Amino acid sequence: MTEEPVIEREAPSETQTELLEFRADLAAHYRDAMAAGDEVEAEELRAEVATVDEELRASGMTGRLPALDVPEKRPVKRSTKRRQDAPNLPRRKVAKTTVGREYAGRFRPSMFVTLTCDTYGPVRSDGSPVNPSTYDYRRAARDAVHFSALVDRWWQNLRRVVGWDVQYFATVEPQRRAAPHLHTALRGSISHEVIRMVTEATYHQVWWPNHDEIVYNDREPLWDMDSRTFVDPDTRAPLPSFEEAREAVEEPAHVVTFGRQVHSKGILGGTEESGRHIGYLTKYLTKSTGEVVDADTPAQRDHHDRLHAELSVTPCSPRCAVWLLYGINPKGANGKTVPGHCKGRAHRRTTLGLPGRRVLVSRKWSGKTVADHKADRKAFVVSALADIGVVKEEPSPDRFVWRKVEPGDTHCPPRDHLVMRAIAERITWRAEYDRALLAAQGPPGDGLETSATRQAA
Repeated sequence: MTEEPVIEREAPSETQTELLEFRADLAAHYRDAMAAGDEVEAEELRAEVATVDEELRASGMTGRLPALDVPEKRPVKRSTKRRQDAPNLPRRKVAKTTVGREYAGRFRPSMFVTLTCDTYGPVRSDGSPVNPSTYDYRRAARDAVHFSALVDRWWQNLRRVVGWDVQYFATVEPQRRAAPHLHTALRGSISHEVIRMVTEATYHQVWWPNHDEIVYNDREPLWDMDSRTFVDPDTRAPLPSFEEAREAVEEPAHVVTFGRQVHSKGILGGTEESGRHIGYLTKYLTKSTGEVVDADTPAQRDHHDRLHAELSVTPCSPRCAVWLLYGINPKGANGKTVPGHCKGRAHRRTTLGLPGRRVLVSRKWSGKTVADHKADRKAFVVSALADIGVVKEEPSPDRFVWRKVEPGDTHCPPRDHLVMRAIAERITWRAEYDRALLAAQGPPGDGLETSATRQAA
């Protein structure tokens, strides 16, 4: 890319405007119901607003929607002063430019950088720890949970140091020891020393309540219908909320840093080396996390079991149900919340804390928005299918309104019928796309002479 990308936002459609006005009316009625103390109507309005939000997202709206509940207390302001054990970083005003510097009138190099987590103890060649009893599984689990926040801070610091809006394309994958690490392509040329300096000085402080000791091992807090909060099973005293517990925090519960191993390399576009590194970045786009996090030896399986056991008691967000094990009521808790059971990816055995955002792309990397990329992929598939005579009709979005099926709806087919229909539809789509790909490739040996004797003139 030699010119600065320009991202133009589309004007909201008539449907989006109507949905936003409807949401504003629902929010006003919700606040009136809360002021009158009508919990039943407020709950119904909250569910209706959630449905409208889903419709807005489905229509292509991006950004953050305002919350229904206005916070009563101002958030606690934390000091932005750098830690004494972290080196200082030079700070420049970040220019809006994103295109890298050009050298000799025709060379515009980029960078390929690999960042890893810190060490938690010596490991063998298969990634299993040499001494599992001294391996710091707690820090490994917490670093994995907060790795995404650390990466975001690294890009922020890098832009402040170099003084221009660095753009990136990156993937997150696990090492053999199951710790996440980052491979990223950066547009523009940056000094190796600057990258190492920024990596060494980057950290992320987790200002959460302390969660070192589990309070409820053999018993669980109970949900109280009257107070609509979790209470202690013995004293019936309500548990402190997440915000109340965080207000009392004086020291961060955890600090995440990168390891000493930093690899950076300059790359020129269009070369064989750049193609190899692009393939290295994109090879995980078609793989599920379960295919990447795999154990081949008994020692690896034991290591993954130990790490998963620690992740199962490590909160992944302020809304995580694991907070109840530490005597803290998480955000958004209700009667359906099960203490210690969170559906987040961080607690799954197949992911081992691998961040949900495995592919990271900056907004101006390609000069296109997410909606533009989706439209390009759709246009490519539609064009490929049209070449083999398969034409897909485009339904008008204004003709349909998507809503969740309510329990007991007589107009809804049985669930097993819906599942089988969805599977059959997916199989049909895949067969059509495979036909299009085969047609684009042409017959085997097309354009090549495969006969031992030439045809007669």
